[in-house]
Amino acid sequence: MIIRSARSDEAALIKELVYELAVFEKAPEKAQATLADFAEAFFSPHPAVFCDFVEDGGGMVQGFAIWFLNYSTWTGTHGIYLEDLYIRPTSRGKGYGKALLSHLAALCVERGYHRLQWWVLDWNAGAIAFYEGLGATLMEDWTVMRMEGQALNRLSGNIQ
Repeated sequence: MIIRSARSDEAALIKELVYELAVFEKAPEKAQATLADFAEAFFSPHPAVFCDFVEDGGGMVQGFAIWFLNYSTWTGTHGIYLEDLYIRPTSRGKGYGKALLSHLAALCVERGYHRLQWWVLDWNAGAIAFYEGLGATLMEDWTVMRMEGQALNRLSGNIQ
């Protein structure tokens, strides 16, 4: 297998895999990003988000990791936040997910980052067991918060 960065002509492939992930997560209607959105985010002159693909021996993309830098005020260093990790269902159990996580862990170590962090759906017991088997720990004392839509507009003072 090969892990490589997405190329600028692969925005459609990123979109396709994001949609597959949204279907898996039972929320296909939420996958609303356009090709232009992906092209701008990943392939602008100074991107803030990155996509790495994992290919099988025949050069077919079997999954991806979408990630960006975060920052820890406690360690004073950046880390990697893994936004999405997705392996196509027919390719699971073949080491692709572990290879992508190992790749990101190596980037952290090489660059002096102290954390690789991500969310996992609480109903995805298989993924949780997989991650724990690699040494990841659940952050049970933290709760994810989100603000969007009307609430975001209200708080910004832009009442709509």
